[in-house]
Amino acid sequence: MLDVAAQELDNLVSDAQKNQYLIFALGPNHYGIDIKNVTEIIGIQKITKVPELPEYVQGIISLRGKIIPVVDVRMRFKIEAVEYNDRTCIIIVDLGNVSVGLIVDGVADVLSFEDSEIVDTPGIEGDQNKFVKGVGKVGDEVKLLINCEKLLNDEDTDRLSKVRL
Repeated sequence: MLDVAAQELDNLVSDAQKNQYLIFALGPNHYGIDIKNVTEIIGIQKITKVPELPEYVQGIISLRGKIIPVVDVRMRFKIEAVEYNDRTCIIIVDLGNVSVGLIVDGVADVLSFEDSEIVDTPGIEGDQNKFVKGVGKVGDEVKLLINCEKLLNDEDTDRLSKVRL
């Protein structure tokens, strides 16, 4: 009986989070990641470099005793790097049993989109846009919605999996 109640609660939480995205900034552009993948947002921390990882994998941090690899999203998207500042933060995302930190310029908001407000990326193809799963429309503005799984599990990140301790 308790298992059924727990499953129903999980379903309600899942429904409440449907089409909710944490909006973050990289320069003047805003992107969204599915809120169900986000566990927390922390300030930038001391990052320990790990040799022979892709350039965008900045290294690892220790968060409450757990080792977490961190990815600079600017570098992952091949956007010019900037110096970290007091607004720079790390979004901790959970994908299955793996936690990864995403370094972004700042976090803006949590937005909910109706299904009709999310559209495909018409005519956008190529390497830079392989992480975009859709475009969220907010009035006259658009937010590029990122597929977290592709961002972190692309063929380019084979070596990242070796950091997952």
